[in-house]
Amino acid sequence: MVKIAEQDTSLLNLFNESRNLIEKDASPLVNQWRTKAEEAFRQLGIPSNKVEAYKYTNLQPWFKAQYAYSFSENGYQGKIDEIFKCDVESMESHTVFMVNGKFIPGSNGNVLPQGVVIGSFFELAKKHSHIVEKYYSKIAPVTEDGMVALNTMYATDGIFIHVPAGKVVEKPIQIVNILTGEKDLMVNQRNLIVIEENAQARVLFCDHTLTQSRFVINSVTEAQIDGTSNLDFYNIQNQHNGTIQVGGYYFNQEKQSVLNANYFTLHTGIARNNIFARLGGEHAENHISGLYLIDKNQHVDNFSYINHAVPDCESNELFKGVMDDASTGAFTGRILVAKDAQRTNAYQSNNNLLLTENAKMNTRPQLEIYADDVKCSHGATVGQLDDNALFYLRARGISKEEANILLRFAFAYEVIEKIQMPELKEQIRELVEKRFRGELDKCDSCVVCGQVDKRGLSCV
Repeated sequence: MVKIAEQDTSLLNLFNESRNLIEKDASPLVNQWRTKAEEAFRQLGIPSNKVEAYKYTNLQPWFKAQYAYSFSENGYQGKIDEIFKCDVESMESHTVFMVNGKFIPGSNGNVLPQGVVIGSFFELAKKHSHIVEKYYSKIAPVTEDGMVALNTMYATDGIFIHVPAGKVVEKPIQIVNILTGEKDLMVNQRNLIVIEENAQARVLFCDHTLTQSRFVINSVTEAQIDGTSNLDFYNIQNQHNGTIQVGGYYFNQEKQSVLNANYFTLHTGIARNNIFARLGGEHAENHISGLYLIDKNQHVDNFSYINHAVPDCESNELFKGVMDDASTGAFTGRILVAKDAQRTNAYQSNNNLLLTENAKMNTRPQLEIYADDVKCSHGATVGQLDDNALFYLRARGISKEEANILLRFAFAYEVIEKIQMPELKEQIRELVEKRFRGELDKCDSCVVCGQVDKRGLSCV
């Protein structure tokens, strides 16, 4: 048992004081989980580095500050296009907005396929209670991580996506998450994605900050991927240095399903990504990749747990990081192969570039195998730019600075290549190059279109 800290007590007291407001008009199915989550949080609390899974990221200090909380279901009352512009002719998408964890009605006008539902989790959890009852808090258990328990206590809204059996959503579903306001703010957002049998969807989460306030966002996304279905998932973090983001991404895969999940941290303060994928049906496969580019005193920690629960499944995992200045990174990748999960193929790799002596990286690839007929491998590297390659470029008249940028980009490109949307791939390629050139010092532009908020706010 983790000893309860002062900030944990404050969060528990605030929850009980605000519970009526939090539960007001919410789905009874969601509210019934709050008591269990509160009990779990009393045991788990905010993770410190004494918790093995959080060995390299102590979250407790970041929760000692005083934050405002948004419990109102009304959310942002202004016009979203007055604070944010995102529209790319080359990539049509079903675009929805979240402001401070609350869904904002309205979209770009594209018509959804019949039966497909995208909208406010707060509203749709009541209308689609049979789906919520089946999956909510079943894919992301509240008893194993204090951040999931905290989210389940506090969350009042998020995104709900339901793609019925046999439906294909041709256009990407883009969720633009915006944090804004004059007060320091804590947000707990809950998302549920259900892709039924033989269905397909591409989902893109873009995370942004528009004001200089300090933000803590604790989000949990549960995704059910039924048999022979396909989910192409992206999360792109582009936030200022005063942001602490904890993202929990939980995927449950059935037979012959395919998951492609891609994580890009272009700019942040503190970021912790918890990625859990359970391959629970035979011949399921997933491909998970990540790219993190950090400098100054930024910190990124990617934690993944791939559970091969049944035979004949495949997983491929690749994370790469480039660390500059006094930034720090961490990667923990665990692959579990159950006793009966024969004929498993599982591969994992984590590669890192340290550009200064002050940058640090901790990496822990792990294999836990209980079956005997498997092909599994893992590996990790931490190093600097290749002097021979640098000399080769310099000898051909390329400046030292340009040669460094070319080598960094070549290192990162393997992850960028895994993007399956051509328009998004090109935009990420450009943004990564700008980041290496020191030009991407703003975090309020849309990742997809690159358009900047007209007020020109910059990172702290």
